[in-house]
Amino acid sequence: MVFGTDTQAGKIFDVVLLVAIVASVAIVMLDSVAAIRIRYAEYLFALEWVFTILFTLEYIVRLWTVSHPINYARSFFGLVDLFAVLPTYLALVFPGTQYLLVIRLLRLLRIFRVLKLVSFISEAETLGKALRASRRKITVFLLTVLVSVVILGSIMYFIEGERNGYTSIPRSIYWAIVTLTTVGYGDISPQTPLGQVVASIVMIIGYGIIAVPTGIVTAELARADAAARAERSSRSCTHCAAEVHREDAHFCRVCGEPLFL
Repeated sequence: MVFGTDTQAGKIFDVVLLVAIVASVAIVMLDSVAAIRIRYAEYLFALEWVFTILFTLEYIVRLWTVSHPINYARSFFGLVDLFAVLPTYLALVFPGTQYLLVIRLLRLLRIFRVLKLVSFISEAETLGKALRASRRKITVFLLTVLVSVVILGSIMYFIEGERNGYTSIPRSIYWAIVTLTTVGYGDISPQTPLGQVVASIVMIIGYGIIAVPTGIVTAELARADAAARAERSSRSCTHCAAEVHREDAHFCRVCGEPLFL
């Protein structure tokens, strides 16, 4: 019932949980509106504690029912469930941290399991593999961009100087980042002809740079997608609660325990 959705009770449990998550996040958002907070502060406070106690009990029940509580506590959903209740308790010591409760929205990822949208889980896993596979290339790319903006910022500081708003090299680097990414806030702009020429070159380079990480991730995504064509099922392991196994799998991909239909 707690970890599976193959039974009617399990589906009802997760649907009620999802509704409670949405309602609790809505309360946090309403509490951030001054006019509503002034008028309904007591009700919002009481409802927030009701949901926090409910989610705390649910987290304890999950730890109690799973075979290996430590494995669940260290899993993605285990950490999300824990962080979903901590801000309310921390707010007793550090006022304002209760607004971090919007992290509860991450718990809505369970809707993929409830509605049997396994293909979405598989696609998310494929995307994660593509990002991990391309991290070294993207790291090299970002380091190259970082070196470039430092050089360009220093050049603009030398060309424009403090009289035109480039009061320091860090501020000039900020201008280089804004220009290279084609954001263009306009709070700092070159005034000299040479500075405008350099700025034009930076803008043109920016368009080309934007395409680089996109191409890297796209290539890795295609490779990861080709490797993840096998059909998957939504069965959960009763031993460690791991999800997304191959349709023909007889054992859990994480702990190796037998899978039951």
